[in-house]
Amino acid sequence: MDYKKIKATHDAVTRDLSNFDKETGNLYETVVNLSKRANQISSSLRQELVNKISEFSAQNVAGEGIDEIYENREQIEIARYYEQLPKPSLIATQELLDGTLKFRRAGGETPAESAL
Repeated sequence: MDYKKIKATHDAVTRDLSNFDKETGNLYETVVNLSKRANQISSSLRQELVNKISEFSAQNVAGEGIDEIYENREQIEIARYYEQLPKPSLIATQELLDGTLKFRRAGGETPAESAL
């Protein structure tokens, strides 16, 4: 997923809690689901970063010492990109508010079905 396209804010924003429990019917269940989604996003971002950094370490092993300054600049740019992204919890919250985050229970039923 391209997290660059998500318009999540970097600042703390006061939110209306009634918007959070519409899908599940339970605020605490929503918070747990947001936490799990934030962990997924975090691990995905971490894996992307490790893959990009490993490209540079493979080049250094190959013996390209002269281009070390250039590679260092590229590594700094990559690090800045990941530092400027919103926190995974804010991305997950924005996904919930946009309606792109869907919930599923272990039994296969949706939260709305189990409330009936």
